[in-house]
Parts: sequence; C-alpha cells; structure tokens
Amino acid sequence: MKRNYKVLSLLLLLAFASCSFTSNKFSNPDKDKLLIQIITFVIEQGHFDPIAMDDAFSEELFSDFVEVMDPVKRYFYQSDYKDFEKYKLTIDDQLKITDITFFNVVHERFVKRIEESKELYKAILAEPFDYTIDETFDTDYDKIAFPKNKKEMKERWRKQLKFSTISNYDDLYEDEKRAKEKNPNYVMKSEKEIEKEAREATLRSLDIYFQDYIDDQRREDWFAVYVNTIVEEFDPHTYYLAPKGKEDFDTRMSGKLEGIGARLQKRMDYIKVVELISGGPAWRGNELEVEDLILKVKQEDEEFPVDIVGMRINDAIKYIKGPKGTKVTLTVKKVDGTVKDITITRDVVEVFDTYAKSSVVKKDDKIFGVINLPAFYADFNDYKNINAAKDVKKEIERLKEDGIEGLVLDLRNNGGGSLPTVVEMAGLFIKDGPIVQVRSTDTPKEVLKDRDKSIAWDGPLVILVNEISASASEILAAAMQDYKRAIIIGSKQTYGKGTVQNVIDLNNMLRNNTSGDMGALALTRQKYYRINGGSVQLEGVKSDIKVPGRFSFIDVGEKDKENPLPYDEIDEAQFTVWEYYFDYDATIQKSQKRMSNNEQLKLIEENAKWVKTKIDETVYSLNYNKYKAQLKANEIESKKYDAISDYDTNLTFDSSSYEKELIAKDTTDLKEKRKRWHQSLSKDVYIEEALNVLDDLKTAYPIKKVASTVKN
Repeated sequence: MKRNYKVLSLLLLLAFASCSFTSNKFSNPDKDKLLIQIITFVIEQGHFDPIAMDDAFSEELFSDFVEVMDPVKRYFYQSDYKDFEKYKLTIDDQLKITDITFFNVVHERFVKRIEESKELYKAILAEPFDYTIDETFDTDYDKIAFPKNKKEMKERWRKQLKFSTISNYDDLYEDEKRAKEKNPNYVMKSEKEIEKEAREATLRSLDIYFQDYIDDQRREDWFAVYVNTIVEEFDPHTYYLAPKGKEDFDTRMSGKLEGIGARLQKRMDYIKVVELISGGPAWRGNELEVEDLILKVKQEDEEFPVDIVGMRINDAIKYIKGPKGTKVTLTVKKVDGTVKDITITRDVVEVFDTYAKSSVVKKDDKIFGVINLPAFYADFNDYKNINAAKDVKKEIERLKEDGIEGLVLDLRNNGGGSLPTVVEMAGLFIKDGPIVQVRSTDTPKEVLKDRDKSIAWDGPLVILVNEISASASEILAAAMQDYKRAIIIGSKQTYGKGTVQNVIDLNNMLRNNTSGDMGALALTRQKYYRINGGSVQLEGVKSDIKVPGRFSFIDVGEKDKENPLPYDEIDEAQFTVWEYYFDYDATIQKSQKRMSNNEQLKLIEENAKWVKTKIDETVYSLNYNKYKAQLKANEIESKKYDAISDYDTNLTFDSSSYEKELIAKDTTDLKEKRKRWHQSLSKDVYIEEALNVLDDLKTAYPIKKVASTVKN
C-alpha cells in the first residue's frame, strides 16, 4: 500500500543549491496543465535518475493514484475501477501533451461517490450494532477488492463503522463502571443506551470529518494530490509541495512550530506519535509518548471529539495543531492497548529545544561527556551563527573544561539535515581529509573534505545510532567508522537514505506568471557515498556493536519504501585511518560479549518482537466480549515489559559547569528539561554500554585536559 512516509525534519537531507535547467518556455492558460508541463520538464531534466515515462510508469501511476484516493476501498466500485482502467496504459501519453483526462475522470467519480457515502454512513449509524454476533473486521485493505454493488458497499461500511464504534462503546461502558464503583448509588446506563451513545459519537466524528475536510477540499487540492503521486513514482523523497504545503515547509525550516510539539506519522489507519520535541507542550505534560496512537481529538470549545482513525496525516494534523494557548484533548491508545485522554495546551515550539545539548557523568574515577544531537540543523540565512556543527563544537569545549576523558555522540532518531553542517562537524574529530563523496547524474564525483587541521575532540569517541538515524547522521557515522575514529553502537543498520534533495520554487521557472502560486518541488538531485566508496542507500551504516531496539522488527527503513533508488558503489577516496587507538577491535569484542549477556537488552528485544506482532495484527473481533478479552490480554501481556522502564544504570548525570551557571540565572524551564533528560540517561542501557566502551578504549593520542574534576 502506498503511504506518505515523509516527515520532513526526520527524513530529508537538504542541500540548498541553485538548480539550473535547460531554458524552456512554459505557457498554458490552464494552470493545471501548466503545472504538469513544468513538473514533467523539471523531473526529466533535473532528477538524479529519471525513469522512463512509459507504459510501465503509467500502470504504476494508475494503481497508486486510485489507491491514494480510496485507500480503504469504501468509495469506488469495481465498475468505477474498470472505467478508470481504460487509461491504465495511456497516462504517460497524456502527461506528455499535458492532458489531464485521467485525473478529471477519477476526481469527478470520487466527488459523486463521496456524496453517496454520506447518505450511506448516516443510514448505517441510524441502526443499532449487535456486539454479540461473532464477526471480524480485517484492516489489511490490500487483501480486499472494491465492492461489486451497493449491497457489498453497505456491508463494507457497516463493518468499518462497527469497528470504529466498538472502542467508543468500550470507553462509555468503562466510564459507567467507574462511576458505579465511585458511587454505589449511581444508576448505570443500560447497554442499549451505551450502544446508542457510541454510535452517535461515531456519527458526529464522521459528520465533522466530511464537513470540515472533504467538503472543504477544492479541485485544486485533489489535483495537488495527483501531481504528488506522479513525482513520487521517481523515488520516495521527491514530492510536490502545493502552495499551502510549501508554506508549512518554510515554517518548519524557520524553526518554529505552533501546536503540541509532537511529530506524527501515518500507520495504516492510525496517526502515531514518532517523536516528542524537547521542551514542547506534549513533552512538558509528560503523558503523551512515542508510539502512542491518536484515536480522537477534541477542541476546548467543542463538546464532542473527532474520530481521526482513517484520516490522512495532513487532515488529522489540522485538528491537532492550533493557536498558542488553546487546549486540545487527545484520546490515545498506548502500546499496551489501554486508552487514555490527554489534554495539552498548545504553544510555540522553538528550534532551541532541538539544539545540541550535553551532560557530564562520572564513572568510577573517570569523567565522560554525552552530547545529544536531534538534527543537523542550520539557518541558511544566518549559517555562521546557527548550525549544529558550531553548537557541537561549543558543547565539546564546555565538556573539556570539566575534564572529560571520553565522548558519546548520540545520533539516535536523528533524521539528518544540512549537508555542509555534517561535513563541518566531522572535521571536529579528525585532522583533515575527505568526509563524503557526492555524485550527480553524468558528472564527476565531488569529494567534500574537512580542510581545517584543528581537532575539537581527539579522545575516545562512541556514536550511538538506530534505525531512524538517517542521511546526515549516516554520513557522520560512516565517515567516523571508515576512519576508525569512533565505535558505532546501535541497530543492525541505520535508515539507509543515501540521496540529496533540492527544494525548487516552481514559480522561478516562469516569466510574468499570471497563474498564481505554483508551489515547489523537492527533487532528488544527487546520491552520496562513503569515503570507502560504498553507498548507505538501502544498506545504511552497520553498527560495530549491534544491539536490539524498539524498531528492530518494524519496517522503517528506506528499503521498505516504494520506488527507492538502488544501492551502488564508486571508487574510494584517499584517506588515512585514525591511528591512535591501542585496542579498537578488542574493545568491540569485549562490548559484544557484554551485550550478548545483557538481560535488559534481551527484554527490549522480546518487547520489540511483541510490538511487531501487535502491528501485524489486522483482524479484529466485532464481538464485544472477544474484543474486550483481547484488550485485557494485551494489557496483561504488556506488564511483563514494565521492567524496561524500571531499569537503572546507577550512574548520575549532570549539566556542565557552563550550563549550571545558565540554569542559576534561567527563568524558563531549562532546569526541568535537563532534569528529565538526565533521568532518562540514567535509565538508558545503550548510554551505559557506550560509557563502558569509552572506559575500555585506550588511546595513544594526547587528550588535552583543561580541568581534572567537575566544577560545582
């Protein structure tokens, strides 16, 4: 199933450079056709590896666009699909002459079916559901065909609506039980009354969804979906930004997000929390967690929540985000199956909260430093002052003042960012030399080098990664691994994104534009390679010390996406391996032995396998007793993994002396942020092992100590 996996700040490696194309004159009074003309030209001229727009392309585009418009197969009939199939092998020919007949036919039929669906779901929800019947609902829509007739369509909707409503029924029933336990005199509502209220809640959610989103979409919005489907055929990271999408992208790049401070991703029918932004409202509330599934959203001025299960990610975000100071209540489903309401006051989340941060820790008689880097950020309007390399260098200098003897650089969940920044940052750890090789189509490779002979940190270095560490993170980890400068601890492999994108303003392609804003295109222009000649594309960076994690059995990498570019290799660059470790290989072997016997890691791996089984479950009982029994079973089974969060390394982490001075003067919540971070570090088995490795790693390079003890 084709899904939009793009979380811009997580998965993009951005290279901001001018893009030149062969001159061409674009003119068409029809804005849609003009956009097709520009898009196809830019893709063919500028993409790193453009595919042929032929019958095979047409067939794939046909399937993907129909799926994007009706992913759960509850709008179109088999007869509609047959009508669309007339264009299956001719869409490529249409695009070449800026013909948009295929889009028009699908869109017009879609609009018609939407109106029919409104009547259908209202009629179904007017009748009671019988939760004593033994029947199931399968959420794997790839297995099912489009309905043949109205009878099959009604049955499709009935099961989907019953599936959506059964959780409402359970919530209401549990509320009644709690009210009775609290007050023995309370008269519980009957099952009939609860069932009716549950259906009414589903009806309200659907009414709001259709009225606020579907009916609000204009033809141009659906056409943008079509254009995006076209360009996604070339690779997972080439995509179209409609004018509104471009505006959102610019906002993200400016470093300010207004909302709850969480990054979300679509997983099947669900909206999943994939990251909490440090310092943001959700992070401060300490209730919402990564892997939570958001089921419903309620605004502070509304009586009833909106069910967002089945919504597209952008639609759901419209309900979740909002102006600073307003409250939103999220109904979330935890990994263990429990459901909880969480109220969050929205706020403006500054980029400051995602900047590099450091901590010191004393282990036996040694002092080590930890630097956490969430992203390779950079402000290209003020690069000299705002970029991750500059900040990491500052943190290193502060840690050195406190006498650290080893450094951990934590790149877990770091999805990348600026290419110039990662090259500059790698130079902090070596004297000079190549960092990464970049190649464009039909042009010689370019070797990006560190030319600054100074070294910010010459002592033992460990880099932590996981399956979400992508692009710029992979460049740094790969370079340090090739130089044998650092030991990499983490997942079997990192994300595997070895491509570079440019964001191209399509309005710059026109002279005297009278058609309005044309949006932008994120276009894959280059591939990057390790200095040893290998690519990280699909393969990622393989850790020196492999440890299981929460994503170990989940399909999250580039190789799991549609239309990824292939792996390849080029000639290696000339570089000199770091020669100052006495026992690099022996240290790796000692760590591997420790990790193989670590009970905490065994439990984490077992939990990761269990979570994968929950994700893979697609068939759900619509019999309430069986549904409830499964919920309880999940809750009981999940309790065995509570020990994961109870783990304690018995290490104490603290702020650097420099930061302590800041905290003493600080009037914001910096002290609380660091307190929470230090607590999480003290429970982190991966950090613990990274420190063990630093303790084992002997270096012959002279570490320049500024101080030998941590300042108070």
